[in-house]
Amino acid sequence: MLNLAEALDFANRSADGAGKLALDHFRRPLSVEHKADDSPVTVVDRGIETFLREQIATAYPDHGIFGEEHGVENLDRDHVWVVDPIDGTKSFVTGHPLFGGLMELLERGEPCLGQIDMPATGERWCGITGAPTTLNGAPVRTSACRALADAYAYTTDPMLFAGPRRAVFDMLRGKTRLLRYGGDCYNYALLASGHCDLVLETGLEPYDFLPVVQVVRGAGGVITDWQGEPLGTGSGGDVLASATAELHAQMLDELARLRADEAA
Repeated sequence: MLNLAEALDFANRSADGAGKLALDHFRRPLSVEHKADDSPVTVVDRGIETFLREQIATAYPDHGIFGEEHGVENLDRDHVWVVDPIDGTKSFVTGHPLFGGLMELLERGEPCLGQIDMPATGERWCGITGAPTTLNGAPVRTSACRALADAYAYTTDPMLFAGPRRAVFDMLRGKTRLLRYGGDCYNYALLASGHCDLVLETGLEPYDFLPVVQVVRGAGGVITDWQGEPLGTGSGGDVLASATAELHAQMLDELARLRADEAA
């Protein structure tokens, strides 16, 4: 049976190395390429993922890997590491400090270890099954917010809510007390520490959302897709994270109402 405490020690050591690689290139001249979806990628993204894959292959040769830049290996294994070398590459290439490194360990498809590492701010959130989420080693907790009208909410990019999804954005803006933009993975970290109450995102990939699942859960929060289903490698890109079960239920009700209106 895998020792999660040892796996977290490994993830922390790996994040130390990955963070150093990121900071070595941060706010320095970079060559930026653009993928087919027009999202940016740099040699730093690819170099960090190569480093992380080498670390995983050495420490856990029988584990699978699901990475953003270099694809999937052995996804059928009982244990699979999910890595996003730089979450928030747009922030990274423009000198904004809110980019993060993400790692997740899946055990038979279920998130059991998650890590949000913010190299430029020196903050690291970690969560493992059966233990509270920590920020730099100290336990954190989500807020007690239970009502949408009181919620401080985040979404990374309102422009992603195009077409029918515009109604979702309008609902989020109209129903919550405060709505802020940007942040990428940092939003879930702020949620885990009780600084915001709700995160709603669309257009994500598994390596964007799986690493934050146990961070949110371990702090007392709830995170699912927009239908309330658990997140896994086969989930779509619509993610909802909430500080409390009551707040989450309210938001799911609003999303269901919008789907019903669209179908009518």
